[in-house]
Amino acid sequence: MSLVSAVDENTLAAFRQGDERAVRALYDAYGRLVFAIANRVLRDIGLAEEAVQQTFVQAWRGSVTFEQGRDPAPWLATIARRVAIDIQRREARRPTSPLDDAPPGDGSLVTHDPSADQLWSTWETRAAIEALAPDERQIVRLQHMEGYTQQEIADKLGIALGTVKSRSFRAHRSLAAKLRHVREPIGEQ
Repeated sequence: MSLVSAVDENTLAAFRQGDERAVRALYDAYGRLVFAIANRVLRDIGLAEEAVQQTFVQAWRGSVTFEQGRDPAPWLATIARRVAIDIQRREARRPTSPLDDAPPGDGSLVTHDPSADQLWSTWETRAAIEALAPDERQIVRLQHMEGYTQQEIADKLGIALGTVKSRSFRAHRSLAAKLRHVREPIGEQ
């Protein structure tokens, strides 16, 4: 049987023994064929490139099973097709949903850096909270940063609900006074 191959017999013999240079030679000779097969199955260039890599890794690992004297093209094409189908199945199992379905606060969404005005407002708000009396600051943090209700705060701190309400009222009144300049547009002060 004559060898009809894009690489010589010595390269194929070296490939069978796991020689890295021989794998590169096979890739140079058959990479486009493998890519074409993978891309035909997957219809995605990025996934097809992944399939090419996996195909040659699998071929390298299974190089001892390659029959001497045969053209590697059909063997590589079979591996490429199987790898592409496996990738296609993997991608089909991966749950996807339209980006429009993601809630606005989803951490996987890309957000823009805050503007200078937003940073300034945030800094001013934090400074105003830090300037509150410790008991009022604790109420504000529990209420607004941790999302507790006033009753939950009272239970958590072991104080009366009326105490939580009065501290919350004083804290918010103080914050409103300290942050008036943040709420009002410049020029209306």
